[in-house]
Amino acid sequence: MPCEVAARFLILYGSQRGQAQSIAEEICQQAAEHGFTADISCLSNQHKYNVDREIRPVVFVVSTTGDGDPPDTAHKFVRKIKNKSLVHDHFSHLRYALLALGDTNYANFCNGGKTIDSRLQQLGAKHFYATGHADDGTGLEVVVDPWIEGLWDALKKIFSSMSTSNQQSADLSDCTQDNYHKNASGQEKNKSGLEVDLQLLKLSEVDSQKEKTITSDSSDVETLSTALVASLKQSVPPLSESVLNVPALPASYLEVCLEQVSTEGETVPSDKDGYREVSISKAVQLTQDDAVKNAILLELDISEQSIAYQPGDAFDILCPNRASEVEELLLRLDLQTRKNCAVQVNLLKNSSKKAAKVPLHIPQSGSLQFILTWCLEIRSAPKKAFVRALADFTQNGSEKRRLLELCSKEGSADYNSFVRDTNVCLLDLLRAFPSCLPPLSLLFEHLPKLQPRAYSAASSSLQHPGKVHFVFNVVEFPACPEHPARTGLCTGWLADHVSSILRPLGTVPASDYGESGLILVHVRPRPSSTFHLPADPSIPVVMVGPGTGVAPFIGFLQQREKEREANQEATFGETWLFFGCRHKDKDFLFRYELERFALNGTLSHLIVCFSRDEPDAAGTVNRPTYVQHNLRLHAKNVASILLKNKGCLYVCGDAKNMAKDVNDTLLEIIGNELQIDKLDAMKIVAGLREEKRYLQDIWS
Repeated sequence: MPCEVAARFLILYGSQRGQAQSIAEEICQQAAEHGFTADISCLSNQHKYNVDREIRPVVFVVSTTGDGDPPDTAHKFVRKIKNKSLVHDHFSHLRYALLALGDTNYANFCNGGKTIDSRLQQLGAKHFYATGHADDGTGLEVVVDPWIEGLWDALKKIFSSMSTSNQQSADLSDCTQDNYHKNASGQEKNKSGLEVDLQLLKLSEVDSQKEKTITSDSSDVETLSTALVASLKQSVPPLSESVLNVPALPASYLEVCLEQVSTEGETVPSDKDGYREVSISKAVQLTQDDAVKNAILLELDISEQSIAYQPGDAFDILCPNRASEVEELLLRLDLQTRKNCAVQVNLLKNSSKKAAKVPLHIPQSGSLQFILTWCLEIRSAPKKAFVRALADFTQNGSEKRRLLELCSKEGSADYNSFVRDTNVCLLDLLRAFPSCLPPLSLLFEHLPKLQPRAYSAASSSLQHPGKVHFVFNVVEFPACPEHPARTGLCTGWLADHVSSILRPLGTVPASDYGESGLILVHVRPRPSSTFHLPADPSIPVVMVGPGTGVAPFIGFLQQREKEREANQEATFGETWLFFGCRHKDKDFLFRYELERFALNGTLSHLIVCFSRDEPDAAGTVNRPTYVQHNLRLHAKNVASILLKNKGCLYVCGDAKNMAKDVNDTLLEIIGNELQIDKLDAMKIVAGLREEKRYLQDIWS
């Protein structure tokens, strides 16, 4: 019997945006190099696996989405294992490892993976390897890479353990270990003693020319007389003198052919996945010209599409890559004259990549320009595996060395500083390393799907029938050594898209805008399962939404205003809104509408702060700067609403700073009010989340 039978394990992944899938496929790929055989499946494909009877070790890779929810592809699996009729030892046969992906900028870190992990444990399953929790806020690879390295040793041990009760498995496992050591010959061990499947790259093995003049172009010459400073293009000691532990080269698996067939006329993806084409009927600049950020409100006409939504829901917007960037990429790849050719993508016949398949987001027979414009996220920061692959298509020795440094263990800090944290994209790397000439197939293998961007509805259909509003800041990325100045992919595109109808706030009455009928976008509703006003209108609510975070609360208040008009005898709970911005006269979004809500009683309390305005003439001491400061000033009211009146707290806006500060302030308020320590306060807050009375709609 072939030895690989005993060393076979199963990989199951639940992925929302492709990261968990990519990591699962990487594990599958590396398995063969360590003498194992892996089968792989998405959790949604339940016909392809059966964990109820699975005797092989199982490796789960699971991401988190929304408010700590499992990804869409894992929903059915989670529902299945949460079935209350399952007995406590239902999975007593199961031996598994789990890698959870999350982001500490958000609440319920890695909760998608934790949900599956805890339920499997409750039903008797046993770990054969410690669960990993990878943080996208600091870089998934910080946890993912060492976790995968340790997995191989853990698999050896579990196969060895299983062999004690099955002599056949023992014989096969021994054979597998012979193969493992054969495959591992010549490889180094890392500091923890785990076998690491890495290629060693010595400085002498590339054309290291640190003592020579390095010329990246005719105007950029550096010599040793110049003090070296680390950058995207160059490293400094000790990294520049280090022996590198470089990941194995990812296996190629796609074959891309360009056919001379006319494909002109394509404008948007033909498979819209539920998207509707609607017109933009109004565009208003909500901030003054000298404001730090430019906020724009768009009104979409959805009257002919029968799209229903509630305040608190969001809408996905399809946006293309920038035409100028697509053209530059085509030129860089020497494919500009073939941009209208039809693309045919097939699997390489002799690829060593396990479970290889043509990416579903790449349409067959679409033009090259169409695919680069609408299907691939060319702005995404290249993963280390992509950087490793790019190095193999780089002719200049010094440039190749630098790319290998960036994807190496030793170069992790440089990768974070000069690629990940600075939002460097493929084009930036190709500009920095001019001798890098990757084939088109490499881009198709490594560039992720171009994802839609989600925006919260800033309106109620009761107030604006047949319309939906949303508001956004035009994101700006200033020029830096790694890349030129640019705007956010979707926000910049939208701002350009509506420039012909954009009006300053207050210059034209809304009724005078009319229907443009010419400016179109593709949208898809994204209903929220929880971020809605309470079904019982008598329940008090506290809303915290600085900047554009106020958007869903405009919808809440428009809804509440109409409900009050229609039900004047009903009892409505208090509504508190904590809003903040930089300047009262420059970026106080929806100022007049909010003041109207406060005047007519729809909004019980409007609490505002302006972080950059000078103190007033009275010289107010300790003037509140941010929303959390105002929360603290109204601590007793907030505590009473949440703890005594069973009210709801909604937070919308920046996850990285504001949401964390608000959460810390909430812990402080509850701790002081109940006279309990922080740990007990955290339990109270966790209870509020569990009861869906502390809800967040946040982004980073």
